[in-house]
Amino acid sequence: MKMKPVPVSQKTNSTRGVLGKAVSCPAQAFFASALALMLTTAAIVGSISTNAGAQELEMVDRIVAVVNHEIITLYELNRTFAPYAQNIRALNYPPDKERETLFQVRQDILDNLINGMLADQQVKRDRITVSQREIDMAIERIKSKRQFTDEQLRRGLASQGMTMEEYRKEIEEQILRTKLVNKEVKSKIVITKEDIQEYYETHNEKYAGDKKYYLWNIFVKVPSDSSSSERNNARNRIEAIAARLKQGASFESLVDELKETGSTIQGTDLGLYRLDEFSAQLRQVVKKLNAGEHSTVLDAEFGFQIIYVQNIEEIPAKPLAEVESEIEELLYTEFVDNKYQEWLKQLRARSHIRVIN
Repeated sequence: MKMKPVPVSQKTNSTRGVLGKAVSCPAQAFFASALALMLTTAAIVGSISTNAGAQELEMVDRIVAVVNHEIITLYELNRTFAPYAQNIRALNYPPDKERETLFQVRQDILDNLINGMLADQQVKRDRITVSQREIDMAIERIKSKRQFTDEQLRRGLASQGMTMEEYRKEIEEQILRTKLVNKEVKSKIVITKEDIQEYYETHNEKYAGDKKYYLWNIFVKVPSDSSSSERNNARNRIEAIAARLKQGASFESLVDELKETGSTIQGTDLGLYRLDEFSAQLRQVVKKLNAGEHSTVLDAEFGFQIIYVQNIEEIPAKPLAEVESEIEELLYTEFVDNKYQEWLKQLRARSHIRVIN
């Protein structure tokens, strides 16, 4: 489970807090609940004001990585890793899998911290700056998007132990990294007509014509602990409905009738779906049906059901001109990611990085 280096436009060791800022990596969805807990912190021994506090930190802290002239401490790594670890343990993995997952995610987080530090160092070398007005405008945009008042924002930050000053610092770092990406990566990307044409042709299934099926079903639920006789009885009752359908009864009328009589057999207007939205089993059944046709009685996880295709909607193919801007945006995002990875790899190659186990 390799975590993608954090894009410069996002904070490597920050959080999805009340304002929804996100760490970008494949583990994000897997550990989404942990992201909401993460806070920015500095792990500097000199910031401990009392001798007792300094002695305690010296006992539990050490350097885990040297990145050029700067260090990452064990305290900082553990602080960032803690919410992820809590979330992993809550999944109740077998002991071996839990240890393996904890180890891998911890290594990935350290790698992310290193990448973030390299990016920050490059920001300084490039003399990229951000004004207080830019920070103000960014915060106002966030408040507007989330429909927060200033007081609500401050309360939300306080609930996570963060002050407005600390939050402004996070916003500043995000803007600086965004400017770095713009300078080092985005400014060098050009999407050509040939790129767009190639993508369109190699993703024909995405833009070709399609079908959507408007479905209804009639079903009977059978508890998983039901006896064989109870299950057979349920099947016999829905088979009786299937017999009425064969005799020409309207599917929609039968659904209304079942609702009125309060039968344990029920009917539902399911709505419009593409074939790829069905399970493999249901896909095979539906694609053989024409509009106005229904299936035989089908076994389902919840019991038995009959599927009815009320209508089939033909979706025409999309011409290139219609999807050109969409493809350009997709390619741009892909190119930015790839170019950023290349740039980051080169940056790491020319930097002094030492990981201390």
